[in-house]
Amino acid sequence: MNGSPARADGRLELSRRRLLQLAALAVAPTSTCSTESAADPTSPPPGPHPFVKASPLQAPKIPTAPPVIRASHVVLCRDAWGANRPRAGGTPHTPVRMTIHHTAVALGDNTNSPSRLRQHQHYHQDTHGWIDIAYHLSVDRNGNIYELRKPELVGDTATSYDPSGHFLVVCEGNFDEEKVTEAQLNGAALAFAWAAQRFEIPTDTLAGHRDASRDTTCPGADLYAHVGSGDLRNRVDGLLAAGTIDLHSICGPEAWATVADIEAGLR
Repeated sequence: MNGSPARADGRLELSRRRLLQLAALAVAPTSTCSTESAADPTSPPPGPHPFVKASPLQAPKIPTAPPVIRASHVVLCRDAWGANRPRAGGTPHTPVRMTIHHTAVALGDNTNSPSRLRQHQHYHQDTHGWIDIAYHLSVDRNGNIYELRKPELVGDTATSYDPSGHFLVVCEGNFDEEKVTEAQLNGAALAFAWAAQRFEIPTDTLAGHRDASRDTTCPGADLYAHVGSGDLRNRVDGLLAAGTIDLHSICGPEAWATVADIEAGLR
């Protein structure tokens, strides 16, 4: 440049001041991801990018204990699975120990559970002559829990032990042939935890039917393995340690709909 304000072709020469402004823009940092046009250098600095979250200083997070998960489940009342009325009689008792059984009949598909309960009750009442189905609560393969005999009444057995004082939970299936599921184990643990809390039963009383009677393999080899190893009791103790056991019966339309879902394979 020679300092002249214009060239021979008539175009104005860039002023020294404008050249300095352009030079400043050339070295200014830019974002490689920006799609916005360059700002006027005389305008105020822009605010944060609308897609970039501001990062204000924050106090360090203090670790907290994990929340306590309390057991919560329902029992399907007798009417929901189609139980017959209990016969008159029965012997009152207070449960002081807990015993697990199996039905010793292969269940197959879990959709069979409600109808299988009706078959058990028919057999117990009409063949054995008992007042009702023998057990207090039943658990199916998917962990659904069913109301059977009142827990304040002694259960029944065709084997050589006295069930007085026993709170009886039966798992549907033959566990000398079938595998017990996690859902069924957890449902049984919940049933026993509820009984332990309600009747103040020590969990170290939890045993299998075969522990009280030598003439049976009940509750079947696969289920009994969880009793003998202490796994089932540990599940019960874990539920009790978590807090109050909320196990309540549901009846009427809600319970009927649940049983219909079970029979349709939806639960």
